[in-house]
Amino acid sequence: MKASFHQEAKVLVIQTSFIGDVILATSVVESLKRYAPNCRVDFMCRKGNEAVLEGHPLIENLWVWDKKQGKYQHWWALLKRVRKERYAWVINLQRFASMGLFTALSGGHAKVGFTSTPFSRFFTHKEPHTIGDGTHEIERNHRLLPFELQGQAPALPKLYPSAKDEAEVRQYLKPPFLCIAPASVWFTKQYPAEKWINLIQALDASFTIYLLGAPADQALAEQIISQCAGKSIRNLCGKLSLLQSAALMRHARMNYVNDSAPLHLCTAVGAPVAAVFCSTVPAFGFTPLGERAHLIELKNKLPCRPCGLHGHKACPKGHFKCALDIETKQLLEVLPYQDPSGTTGAI
Repeated sequence: MKASFHQEAKVLVIQTSFIGDVILATSVVESLKRYAPNCRVDFMCRKGNEAVLEGHPLIENLWVWDKKQGKYQHWWALLKRVRKERYAWVINLQRFASMGLFTALSGGHAKVGFTSTPFSRFFTHKEPHTIGDGTHEIERNHRLLPFELQGQAPALPKLYPSAKDEAEVRQYLKPPFLCIAPASVWFTKQYPAEKWINLIQALDASFTIYLLGAPADQALAEQIISQCAGKSIRNLCGKLSLLQSAALMRHARMNYVNDSAPLHLCTAVGAPVAAVFCSTVPAFGFTPLGERAHLIELKNKLPCRPCGLHGHKACPKGHFKCALDIETKQLLEVLPYQDPSGTTGAI
């Protein structure tokens, strides 16, 4: 049985995986502070992801694990510092051995995580983590929270772009505009460049389009722009931070993204989003959330879909029908328009 939760408890939340997982983990922070405003919540992430939590008003202290420079030496140094904090609760959302052992040795009074995590036998409480039944990741994470919170719905993930972030993107707030985040780490999770080009070519010329992503995505963005003559397109890949991108996306008429981190950025700032699912499926539980969230996927079933949880570097079957057979009109149908009378509807 989980320990009881005190209103002024000191809590450490651990999520050292990818940036999208970190964004989803903010749901746990929001739920804890909603129930116990006076509790202290600290957070642990891996180096490179800390920027998205910069200035987060609900996180007291941010622990950053450098997994590239002296990985295990830094792990040990962090553990010694964490043990001195004497956390009442250590909630581990990560399912790898490194953080399983870290949690077991953390010195927390309550050590909570998923059953599939190595070393979970040393946790004081654990829950199963089952993917594929339609349960959303924030619901799976919510099961790890104190039993006092179990009757409540999970809070939505939330990020807090600063006034400086808002000021940095103000120059781009010239409606109507759309944002497209065309890239993904995995080939089979990425809507193909030619399909993004088809969408842009079908859009009304009044739209300004911003292409968002990391510096490594600049070449893909330029490839798309080269095939879209006559359209107003800006390549902002690598030019905005994650929080600045989130601030921009919050004001867009629509944000088109893959099943990747920008999807969760939109959820975390309440931005409109159309998420394209190619080889992965919404049933995995990583869909966008909120009233303005839309799912785009193949209408017909494919026996090979999904072909994996995280995607592949190439289509295992060689045809990539899960992406190529998605129709442009599916993306256009979720795009709201506004006529001169001010009425808003779907394009």
